[in-house]
Amino acid sequence: MTWAQADVVDVLLDQHRQVKTLLAEVREASGDARRRAFDDLVRLLAVHEVAEEEVVHPVARDAIDNGTAIVDDRLAEEDEAKHALAELHEMGVDHAEFDERFARLAHSVTRHAEQEESREFRVLRQRLGAAQLEGMRGAVKAAEDVAPTRPHPGIGESAPANMLAGPPLAVFDRIRDAVRDWRNR
Repeated sequence: MTWAQADVVDVLLDQHRQVKTLLAEVREASGDARRRAFDDLVRLLAVHEVAEEEVVHPVARDAIDNGTAIVDDRLAEEDEAKHALAELHEMGVDHAEFDERFARLAHSVTRHAEQEESREFRVLRQRLGAAQLEGMRGAVKAAEDVAPTRPHPGIGESAPANMLAGPPLAVFDRIRDAVRDWRNR
């Protein structure tokens, strides 16, 4: 399914599948392959979470019964994951504690995705019309295009915080990514 054919739930579910695949790749790989898989995972999680925080969670708050509590729980999980991901990124895949900490992160990220899928995405698909879900897909794409490519736990999990701090951090992250990719060639 292409972006043009998908609604926001399809896109997010596909990204959750990609995250699970990358989690497995990081666990199973070694050396440069592990580092590349981890870098890909960091980037995907960073842009995915920003898009959810800016687009999906605000709609879910209003569209889902008890939406505020459900979204607040997801935001707390995302904040915890951002901190853990930033620490793992700083320590590097070769650090002695990486495997143990990564296993905890992988478990929490997988559980978080399952909660979003069952408590948010399923209900959004039931309650919102196709046009709104397709419009949200475009908004998610736009948010991802200007999102930082690394977790920045200090900026918070709110849509306004991401919109204010995200673009400058994204520019910095993307330059850093380009330099890293150039060096690795």
